[in-house]
Amino acid sequence: MREQCDPPADEAVRNLFQREKVQAANALMKQLVVNENVSLEMLAPPLRGYFEQSGQLPSWTNANLLRQGEQVFGRYGPHIITALFCASLPSCYSAAKGVQVLHLTARMETDPHRRIVETGQMIVDVMAPGGLGMGGRGLRSAQKVRLMHAAVRYLIRQSGRWDPAWNQPINQEDMAGTLLTFSTVVLRSLERMGCMLSDTERRAYYHTWRVVGYVMGIREHLLPERLEDAIRLEGLIQQRTSGATPEGQALTQALLKLMEHIAPGNLFDGLPSTLMRHLMGDATANLLAVPPSNWTRLLVGPLRVLGWVSDGVVSLQGPQAAQLVGLFGRKLVEGLFWVNRGPARVPFRLPTALRESWDVRGWEQARL
Repeated sequence: MREQCDPPADEAVRNLFQREKVQAANALMKQLVVNENVSLEMLAPPLRGYFEQSGQLPSWTNANLLRQGEQVFGRYGPHIITALFCASLPSCYSAAKGVQVLHLTARMETDPHRRIVETGQMIVDVMAPGGLGMGGRGLRSAQKVRLMHAAVRYLIRQSGRWDPAWNQPINQEDMAGTLLTFSTVVLRSLERMGCMLSDTERRAYYHTWRVVGYVMGIREHLLPERLEDAIRLEGLIQQRTSGATPEGQALTQALLKLMEHIAPGNLFDGLPSTLMRHLMGDATANLLAVPPSNWTRLLVGPLRVLGWVSDGVVSLQGPQAAQLVGLFGRKLVEGLFWVNRGPARVPFRLPTALRESWDVRGWEQARL
């Protein structure tokens, strides 16, 4: 699977660049990123055919599980965003070969704000109510990310900078591993944060991302039906692909700096690296050179300020930890509105229902 990619999307992109001049093709791809709503009539024929054919959900989609997955996101969204920053993305950076794509595109190190906003936006789009329904924003977002993956593969191969020892860029194993960081890794992180989920809710959340994986072109045999099998697959892929690299460590440092930047004040100083170690485990954190942490030293201060503890004893499990991480996650979401301000940037979108249930503030001023 490291030598297999995504033929339908790759063919659409190849036809686009062969049919159009490179400058025109790049302009079309940029237009896809900027525009929320894709009008098929405005697209070049190769892309039009791609969007028409790739917008179907799999036959095994369970609408009831999708709704339950959306409800989990509605209840624990800030915690899930925290898991994205502190577990999902850095876990991807620990893939020694796969991380080379991110390094070559240079987006995370040179423009970390935009990279994080785009990733966070996709998660919100697919998990918001109705996101994967017919004409849903999440469905379109997944199609666009799949197409961007194909464009990156095409351009990297043309650049002459890709080492064949890394196998194919954005190959099937790396795509499956990445998808699992957004599903099984998030579920494990929620448990470590002290969030309570039933077995049905866990299954529903995984099912939602299994559907997303299908839309994004991942082979069905890499999308196990059972959550237990997906957890085993995640562990196998991690064993096969993990390794310490300068590129992965640089991306992790850029991510940590971004979190320190967008979390206001000094209440959460040191919390991002501490959460990374807690959620991923020391073995993966060491590969990424995540700074060492002392839970008690870092957490007692914030908890005392918030009035949640009065002495030096604090547990990372249970309601206190879940409350603190939820507050931190809410501040990260609010920060996503601010870091992407500007006329040349696409504003971060969060449905009204989620803004209200998460008590996210400041978004109105951030969009001015």
